[in-house]
Amino acid sequence: MAKLYFFYSAMNAGKTTSLLQSDHNYRQRGMNTLLYTSKRDDRSGLGVISSRIGLSREANLIESESDLFADVESRHQRAPIHCVFIDEAQFLTPAQVLQATMICDRLNIPVLAYGLRSDFRGEPFDGSKYLLTWAEELIEVKTVCRSGRKATMSSRLSQEGKRVWEGEQVQIGYHYEPLSRHLFDLPQISPIGYPPQS
Repeated sequence: MAKLYFFYSAMNAGKTTSLLQSDHNYRQRGMNTLLYTSKRDDRSGLGVISSRIGLSREANLIESESDLFADVESRHQRAPIHCVFIDEAQFLTPAQVLQATMICDRLNIPVLAYGLRSDFRGEPFDGSKYLLTWAEELIEVKTVCRSGRKATMSSRLSQEGKRVWEGEQVQIGYHYEPLSRHLFDLPQISPIGYPPQS
């Protein structure tokens, strides 16, 4: 049976490059793939999956009301789909993660989702929370902090390269730096806080 895979990491770890390489491997073997990306991320233009090393490919847009299962099922009836790829999977709604499980379980098509585990404050994204819970395969795409340790967090930077400590969870256009949890300093930025607020 097909599986749901979640490839997760901090920013700048090469998730999108890995996605595009895997998609290329399928297509090179004559298999049909479907690519999706979030409408919320328009840094490279709407409906484009683009890596920092210059690779890119057009993709179908996911909006908050999109039904992934219905869309894949409709396309699969017209021509067999062998794999579904989702970039920026942290932006999926819980319902869309459920739909991804249905693509695997009811259509027997593997789904490879790529995204961030947490935001610039160390808080989980909704999509990532459910992917971490429901995916059969969890694969960490590793990257390195400037300290030399493994980077697991993503800090937000201003245009001047200064750390941003407040703001909306999703604000496209900022730069991010992968950091170890130690340098990220969770007690300083997490809404949970220490000591706990009463």
